Amino acid sequence: MRSLFTRLLAGGAAYQASSVLSAALALVTLPLYTRALSRADFGVAETLLTFIILASILLRLGLGEAFVRHYFAQEPGPQRDRLARTTTGVVLATSTLAALLALALAGPVSELVLGFEDAGLMRIAVLGMWSFTNLEIAYALLRVEERRRAYVTASLTNVVLSVALTVTLVVALDEGARGYLLGNYAASTVVLLALWWVLRGRIGLRAETMLRPLLAFGLPTVPADATVFALNVIDRAYLLRTQSAAAAGLFALSVKLATAVILAVRGFQLAWPPLAYSIEDDAQALRFYATVTTWYVVVTGLVVAGLTLLGRWLVRLLAAPEYFEAHEALPWVALGWAMYGLFGVLVTIGGRAGVTTRSFPAALLGVAVNVVALVVLVEPLGIAGAGIALVLAYAVMLVVGHLLTRRLFTVPFQWARVAHAVALLAGMAVAGELLLPTSGAAGFASRALALAALPVLFIATRFARPGELEAVRSLRRRARPRRSR
Repeated sequence: MRSLFTRLLAGGAAYQASSVLSAALALVTLPLYTRALSRADFGVAETLLTFIILASILLRLGLGEAFVRHYFAQEPGPQRDRLARTTTGVVLATSTLAALLALALAGPVSELVLGFEDAGLMRIAVLGMWSFTNLEIAYALLRVEERRRAYVTASLTNVVLSVALTVTLVVALDEGARGYLLGNYAASTVVLLALWWVLRGRIGLRAETMLRPLLAFGLPTVPADATVFALNVIDRAYLLRTQSAAAAGLFALSVKLATAVILAVRGFQLAWPPLAYSIEDDAQALRFYATVTTWYVVVTGLVVAGLTLLGRWLVRLLAAPEYFEAHEALPWVALGWAMYGLFGVLVTIGGRAGVTTRSFPAALLGVAVNVVALVVLVEPLGIAGAGIALVLAYAVMLVVGHLLTRRLFTVPFQWARVAHAVALLAGMAVAGELLLPTSGAAGFASRALALAALPVLFIATRFARPGELEAVRSLRRRARPRRSR
């Protein structure tokens, strides 16, 4: 069990490296962007970014997930190479055809997505869709082989190049939303081409083998994955159409400021599936799934509590004054992202059992709840209402998803410990938000102390088990020699 945790943490750290650097650079560049971009431009650009990811999920046909699952069922050698070439070739074909069609219809598509026509902006988004889609598959090849150094090098290069181009285009050349999009995806295209060269033995132009079983596994996951991610699109699109582009910009900034949660979730999502599927012993997998879920709640919950208590000061530190209202949605957005990561555990449970359709009804119901809640809550509560709608949607998805998957692979979730953690985290965050000052040095200090008290409370209430504490000590001992070299 300890070795599995080590692999999960090592993989998560490697896959988060670029995100950590991106977050650090965002601390420097976000004040620049929020002063160079109007709230409307920021809202439009961020809305297109979410649409790009949604389109990418559809174009990948679930082949990325299927590739990860089937890779470990093959013996090392030519069969794995053919599997990789089939996956990359099919995704390249679908993304290229879709990109050519979207380029021809750039004007009408922009009208449909944004409510106004801007063919130039949409063409940049199409480039982003094509490069992002194929880059995700290239990254999947690196992940299954646990080539962490190559992954880190490629992803860090992508981040640094993206930031350099975006700052140049947005701040220096005043290109607005177009510069914001082009800076991100021109860099991704360069990194993609470089990775194709590095992985050229595993990059294909057509299907060579095993396409049918890949599609049989992957296609049923697409509706659920797309529906789940649609929650991130619907909120901004709804605000853009019913409120204003500026409201969408404020909400998008709250998502940017929830970076700490998003880092944890994305690192977990990248490291978790290959490791979860690689555990051959079912009894060991059951215990591991349950323990990981418990500690995921603790770690992400601490970050959500921190953003709830200190979000006002974070917004004022990092954003231009016209963006200060973004703090209203920040706690809800952070909580929603944390819940999104938990849903991935349920998806993996279904995937391990070979059933990939159970998550779709949960996701569809979640979207329905999200739409209804947006209509009801946004008008009286503004962007906070959109954040609450997101949380309600994910809560429904988790409940329904668990009910639909619990008999496929019966994980003994540690409900008492999860309730223990939630009670401490939510209790402190809610009490601090209601009772402590919301401005000034006294407010910041008192809320920071409340946040610092949470780890003490976990220790005082003996939350961690002896074996878990020993695993942490072991990881520390292993880390010391690396730091000393």
